[in-house]
Amino acid sequence: MVVLRKLPGMPGWPAALGLRLPQKFLFLLFLSGLLTLCFGALFLLPDSSRFKRLFLPRRATASASSSSSASSSSASSSSTRDTDLPRSPPAAAEPRHASPAAPRRLREKLRTATRMAGPAARTAPGSRQQVQGGESRAQPASGAPPARETRAPFRFDYERFRRSLRHPVRGGRSGEDPETRARRMKIKEMMKFAWDNYKQYALGKNELRPLTKNGHIGNMFGGLRGATVIDALDTLYIMELEEEFQEAKQWVEKSFDLNVNGEASLFEVNIRYIGGLLATYYLTGEEVFKSKALELGEKLLPAFNTPTGIPRGVINLGSGMSWSWGWASAGSSILAEFGTLHLEFLHLSELSGNPVFAEKVRNIRRVLSRVEKPQGLYPNFLSPVTGSWVQHHVSIGGLGDSFYEYLIKSWLMSDKKDSEAKKMYDDALEAIEKHLVKKSAGGLTYIAEWRGGILDHKMGHLACFSGGMIALGAEHSTGDRRQRHMELAAEITSTCHESYTRSDTKLGPEAFRFDAGSEATATRLSERYYILRPEVVESYMYLWRLTHQPKYRHWGWEVVQALEKHCRVEAGFSGIRDVYTTTPNHDNMQQSFFLAETLKYLYLLFCEDDVLSLEDWVFNTEAHPLPINHTDLKAAGQP
Repeated sequence: MVVLRKLPGMPGWPAALGLRLPQKFLFLLFLSGLLTLCFGALFLLPDSSRFKRLFLPRRATASASSSSSASSSSASSSSTRDTDLPRSPPAAAEPRHASPAAPRRLREKLRTATRMAGPAARTAPGSRQQVQGGESRAQPASGAPPARETRAPFRFDYERFRRSLRHPVRGGRSGEDPETRARRMKIKEMMKFAWDNYKQYALGKNELRPLTKNGHIGNMFGGLRGATVIDALDTLYIMELEEEFQEAKQWVEKSFDLNVNGEASLFEVNIRYIGGLLATYYLTGEEVFKSKALELGEKLLPAFNTPTGIPRGVINLGSGMSWSWGWASAGSSILAEFGTLHLEFLHLSELSGNPVFAEKVRNIRRVLSRVEKPQGLYPNFLSPVTGSWVQHHVSIGGLGDSFYEYLIKSWLMSDKKDSEAKKMYDDALEAIEKHLVKKSAGGLTYIAEWRGGILDHKMGHLACFSGGMIALGAEHSTGDRRQRHMELAAEITSTCHESYTRSDTKLGPEAFRFDAGSEATATRLSERYYILRPEVVESYMYLWRLTHQPKYRHWGWEVVQALEKHCRVEAGFSGIRDVYTTTPNHDNMQQSFFLAETLKYLYLLFCEDDVLSLEDWVFNTEAHPLPINHTDLKAAGQP
């Protein structure tokens, strides 16, 4: 409390003003509060205030400034962590062209801190931190001595990569019989027909509507265009459709715009666009495909800004905001979506020298390794906030499928060094064998779905990829395990073939069941359609390459004939709404994956084994080939 002394010979201030005692008390109380407020405001002034430096010692000023700065940084970090919805795409945690003024040790510490702390990385003492989209970039404190070392820009050694391949990309074309070649040429003609009609009626749109002869954009790709172009690139290249490949390449160079603002599926953009661009770069060495893949990859990074690092399923490619699908239980993320990023993101780090992509997907592995698996199984819904399962629904088909595929393929792509992925795959397959693999009364082996311990005896078309996956894993097993898994793969593939042969069109339904006396047939009207899906012919291709049993080529040719008879229309190929009628009702959609997957797998089925050899390549879940890492491919002289 401030005390006003009465000066000799002068009345006090309140007396001079003629105030009474209560008024004097109120006046003094007001004056005391005013002085206290003014004095306290000195501590809230910015560091540059002359008044603050006048009243406070230099050391105290610096201390107060440092405290205020730390508090602000902490609040900013907390805000980023709590919202997890950045408004702009992130910059890389460690830019490709690292600042020469930042010492290597400091950069390494900051990188480690960023990895450990996630979006809200801690600030190292003596440094400033710029936060963009959840990633941090360290800068030296003012007055720090310049670092002596500099880092050269990262460069991927493409020529060394091509020399590391054990087989020519397009194979040697030696010793094939005329019938096999004729069938392969027919599939090549189908690809050219599908591409030419897309180019004529829908170039730049995402997919072709062949009945109405126009394009379809859809809402899965966040404003991105040309999904069919990107999906078709590597197929055109492998089939040696040179003119058509150049048309597609020209569109990418001149018209493929990444500055879009819309809601995109993280999963679909990754497997189709990034997968297609990466594959085409590795096949051709054309820089435009690499640069587009890396730029698009950075736009996906904000989706990982969650408390666990498990990405949300939907992202706005312009603002960087992300959220979960509205239909997903309790805002959960989907196993087949966040589990189908590993192959592409490792290659993004490989090509850019930026470890942030690889670290994002390795963190997903860490979360999955910590969470308890019911009966050893992986449910389809996981909370990106808590890292816990939301529902105990397990499926090897939709919602779960490609997670398992990417485990075995991650191990193969690492040249069999990723032992963690191999163990996760082996353990998961063991649980699937124990709880989900069943045999029907008619002797058909299938993989049921699991809903909290209750089996649903159905198998989706999407689950038919599993025959090829299990065969691929069996090829690299030994002893009884190898034989058992190869037999299981053959039995599942045979069941999926039965779903085709038991329909009137000889094409398979979206899902088929094993109940009420029905086997390998769709019993619900909503499951009778076929949308040019590839999973069955994918398994034919793998089983052919690993066993060379002629039946797989025979079955594949049956699919070619059925596609020509029931799905080929005047201006492309269309899915059909009911596989159990020989006068099909077309759905007017030529899916982009028909060019990326179905026709590619059919073509490879009638190629020699050295065309996209399994010794050199793994296929992502959209059939885009990514190389096995046989060697370190950094350019010589780089750290």
